[in-house]
Amino acid sequence: MAKRKSATTLFTIGYEKAKPDAVLGELKRAMVKLLIDTRAVAASRRPGFSKKALAASLDEAGIGYLHLQKLGTPEAGRQAARAGDLDTLWHIYARHLKTPGAIEEMDELISIVNSGQSVCLLCYERDPAQCHRSRIAEVVQARTGARIDNLIPALF
Repeated sequence: MAKRKSATTLFTIGYEKAKPDAVLGELKRAMVKLLIDTRAVAASRRPGFSKKALAASLDEAGIGYLHLQKLGTPEAGRQAARAGDLDTLWHIYARHLKTPGAIEEMDELISIVNSGQSVCLLCYERDPAQCHRSRIAEVVQARTGARIDNLIPALF
């Protein structure tokens, strides 16, 4: 009788209202080996969350960093999200996922998840239901069978 491979877990995390140490603590607790930044713009007014600072702190903790920019939300989607118009955000993002760049980066993400590496998707929103990373996770789950675990860092 063949052993059934257990499903990989795909983690997600948002850093809204969290300090870098709280996010890092959650990633370590979950034994994440690679953080995949899904922001279209990997800059932040929040100290420690811009691309270079985030990558450096992750590296010190033994966690890899990869920015899949083309999986980020287009500007019009970000504006809809800021306005609280999730229906428009989801419509824009569904259309965006059909673009060549997004398809290519989604395929790259699927390959990474299929490799069995412990991966976490990062974006800003604390609530995954209000963030495009939940849509990415749904696609990954459908294509790989991965379980989704939304990490929630402590508030500051």
